[in-house]
Amino acid sequence: MDKRLRRKGSSNDGFSIIELLVVVGVLALLSAISLPYIVNYKTRYKSEDQALKTVDLLRETGQLALTRRRTFRFEIDLTDNYLKLIDENGSGTDTLIKKIPLELAKDVRLDVIPQTVTKPNPPNFADITFSVDTLGHQDGSTMVIGHSTWVARFRSDGSVVNKNNVLVNANIYFWPPQTPGSLTARSKGEVRAVTLAGGSGAIRYWKHNGTAFFSSQ
Repeated sequence: MDKRLRRKGSSNDGFSIIELLVVVGVLALLSAISLPYIVNYKTRYKSEDQALKTVDLLRETGQLALTRRRTFRFEIDLTDNYLKLIDENGSGTDTLIKKIPLELAKDVRLDVIPQTVTKPNPPNFADITFSVDTLGHQDGSTMVIGHSTWVARFRSDGSVVNKNNVLVNANIYFWPPQTPGSLTARSKGEVRAVTLAGGSGAIRYWKHNGTAFFSSQ
């Protein structure tokens, strides 16, 4: 068969430039449509993601205290903007063993309850408050002390106390401010809470439905 005829009838000529431009245009259009939804989804669920990370680290701290039979400390450090897990090492130096970054305060606040939101009741615990850290801990070769923190010290008997060895019963809130520094949540439906019972070490996760909190764990 003539080679010229075989080439003419071949189906392996590839795509034309016009076809490639059409495909690129369709992909660009789909990306432009979907990107705002993806960004909005990530923004909307930042408070939930941070609350769940807090629950996980609280539970890990409690489990370590029980299994290793000594006190481990959970801290929310607003100065460094981290959640921290600290081994108090008995009579040794308190040592940082894990830290998880917090969202920026402009995206998620946890230092106060938002205005017009009522705390979970029951259990009607006190809201957390931050103070200057006087316990301190070793982070590698650096001694960290004097930061603005909230502390929960998990003991080997399952109880949880503060830095003064007083039982901790606390509410922690996670919510997106309407504007940076605002005391009003962007949406009550995005507000989350975690409660900690000092006597038993029990931890519960709460969602707000726009009217009140309900427990989801």
